[in-house]
Amino acid sequence: MTPFEYRTPRTPKEVHQELKEFGTDAKLIAGGTALVIMMKQRLVRPSCVISLRLVRGLSGIGVKDGGLRIGGLTTHREVETSSVVRRQVPLLAETYRHVATIRVRNMATVGGGLAHADPNQDPPPTLIALGATLKTSSANGSRTIPLDGFFTDYYETVLKPDEIITEIFVPRLPPNSGSAFLKFLPRTADDYATVSAAAVVTLDRARKIFTDVRIALGSVGTTPIRAREAEAVLRGQPVKAEALREAAEKAKQIVDPVSDFRGSAAYKKEMAGVFVRRALEAALDNLPKKSKARPSRQAPRRKKK
Repeated sequence: MTPFEYRTPRTPKEVHQELKEFGTDAKLIAGGTALVIMMKQRLVRPSCVISLRLVRGLSGIGVKDGGLRIGGLTTHREVETSSVVRRQVPLLAETYRHVATIRVRNMATVGGGLAHADPNQDPPPTLIALGATLKTSSANGSRTIPLDGFFTDYYETVLKPDEIITEIFVPRLPPNSGSAFLKFLPRTADDYATVSAAAVVTLDRARKIFTDVRIALGSVGTTPIRAREAEAVLRGQPVKAEALREAAEKAKQIVDPVSDFRGSAAYKKEMAGVFVRRALEAALDNLPKKSKARPSRQAPRRKKK
């Protein structure tokens, strides 16, 4: 590891000043679970590392505008164990539970993981399927970025060098919605997935027609992939097994996996279709149960005298 300066700003304004001073020679660090490894391997050699750990106002979980607001410095473990997340978006807590080990989840931050842009991570497919957005800030102001347009290439995003992720917003799901995340693990439970898939389905009031569908996959391309073509197969269609299989076949056509020790490209492509179908089936199974209508109470009849 090459020598570097270490800065510990306490406000977003101070972070922006440090980034302006060092430019592209600076790297931000939050949990450090990815950056430290890359620095040890000399894949990145920053002249300055700017820690976000002491920056106020960038962590925490709360309800905002009917949805869920998660600060960029919130740890994976905090999302996993949050009662607010479990109540509002249980799929998100379940997804973060699958990430690596507890030791990693206690350090890794939500914003840091997304900025790292590893296409094999678990959270991005779920966040994309949930319609999440990011809020970033820089010396020039702030902007909101849909997560399905955030990743551009392998370890690359639309983030500008002077931007930091301040929060993630997950909107509340519409009524009659179900969701699921599945991760195919042929190796150990803390490994990256060979294929992962997340699905969110919304049905009509009779629960017979797909009114909306969002599908996303991980580990099958240079970025997490939103399967828009597979979604289009289902929208407006009756809820039938044949439709799910057709959507799964369409998902296979849009992925572009690479061969590695977790499986060949051909195998991953096949598994992408399998896990999209299974995720859709699981999302349908996870629809909230219909509440039984209470029988109306009739006033007791008075006996005639």
